[in-house]
Amino acid sequence: MPGLRGRNSMSTTYSNIQTDIVIAGGGPVGLAMACSLSKTNLRIVLVDAGQESEPVDHWQLLADKADFDPRVSALTETSRNFLSSLNAWPSILATRACPYQDMSVWDGEGTGSIHFSAADIHEDCLGHIVENRLITAALFNQAKGQVNLEILSGQRVDQLVVDDKSDQFPVALTLSSGQQLQARLLIGADGARSFVREQAGYTLKQWDYGHKAIVTTVKTEMPHTFTCWQRFIHTGPLAFLPLQLPGLPRSAQQYSSIVWSCESDRADEILALDDEAFRQVLGEAFEHRLGAILEADQRFGFPLWQRHVTEYVHEGVALVGDAAHTIHPLAGQGVNLGFADVQVLAEVISRAIDRGEDYGSHQVLSRFQRQRKGPNLAMMAAMEGFKRLFGGDDLMVTWLRNVGLNLTDQVPMVKQQLMRQAMGL
Repeated sequence: MPGLRGRNSMSTTYSNIQTDIVIAGGGPVGLAMACSLSKTNLRIVLVDAGQESEPVDHWQLLADKADFDPRVSALTETSRNFLSSLNAWPSILATRACPYQDMSVWDGEGTGSIHFSAADIHEDCLGHIVENRLITAALFNQAKGQVNLEILSGQRVDQLVVDDKSDQFPVALTLSSGQQLQARLLIGADGARSFVREQAGYTLKQWDYGHKAIVTTVKTEMPHTFTCWQRFIHTGPLAFLPLQLPGLPRSAQQYSSIVWSCESDRADEILALDDEAFRQVLGEAFEHRLGAILEADQRFGFPLWQRHVTEYVHEGVALVGDAAHTIHPLAGQGVNLGFADVQVLAEVISRAIDRGEDYGSHQVLSRFQRQRKGPNLAMMAAMEGFKRLFGGDDLMVTWLRNVGLNLTDQVPMVKQQLMRQAMGL
């Protein structure tokens, strides 16, 4: 790689790599960050603790099979446009992505409901449900072809030292392989349990929701009609997100990804059920809106936390995505917030380069924080508000939220504005 000094990631002995930017984390947000910055003349190293992502053409072979990733994202139109700008969206679309035209939300403890339709705002769809592995694979395929980007796969950051007084390479890292890196800027995109965040001394505010999210893929008796379905229950929300198998008619699209947030003890009980019992319990919780649950894949559960760092940037270090903030998955906004972080940080760095400024300085990086902290906190507050509003079983609160849902459903202008905001338009 031009401008980088070092051996590739398969070597057993290493020299020191000196580069401009190191990105820790090879998930969708880290890869999007690498692809965005590859448009500059900077030298970039991406450190990915996972193994090399499988190329999109591998998933193309599975596109006609119901072998879905249990983890999916609800991509907004803004995120789709961003992935298009990185040339990653065409390969995702060529494999499989499910546009959803409608959203149906109802209160499981009452009679309140609201329905959103893309047709009401003259759009083709409200967003797309896409498997996380396809987003990762598509971005990886774009990243690996960039001449100013080196990807060190199967490695993690073991040690991190930041020297604020160093003018050229204030960040020094040692990887699990023994490889040593020096950089002007380190970007932490290494997820909710970020090692970079911990080692760089960020102050983190967090709390346990006392819930677990159950995720899996199911096949229902009736087609999903390209609709996102969400039932609010006082023990936690249940969402059915439509999935699409290419080549099948609309009437045969019966697969959905579920995200079911439950109190932790209840979630453990559900995860312990056999397939038949799970399908029955899930169908009852969903009020059989799509008929019987015919099939259910392996279930996975993970605890839900809300996290937010008090500052996104230090001298020589910036955090993006889940490393900086995690929210409740009830609206599926996590990856969209991460992509928004990436777009702003890439723009801040690019403008600093054009002006001859030190893009790793706290002064420059603070511009990124100023643009993103407010919107992220606002989304977190909204999700927390929804959780509290629908998480209680007080009769007066239940009555008020049902009245509110029904009234909102009857005001087209309000619904249209809510849809446009949710789409990022």
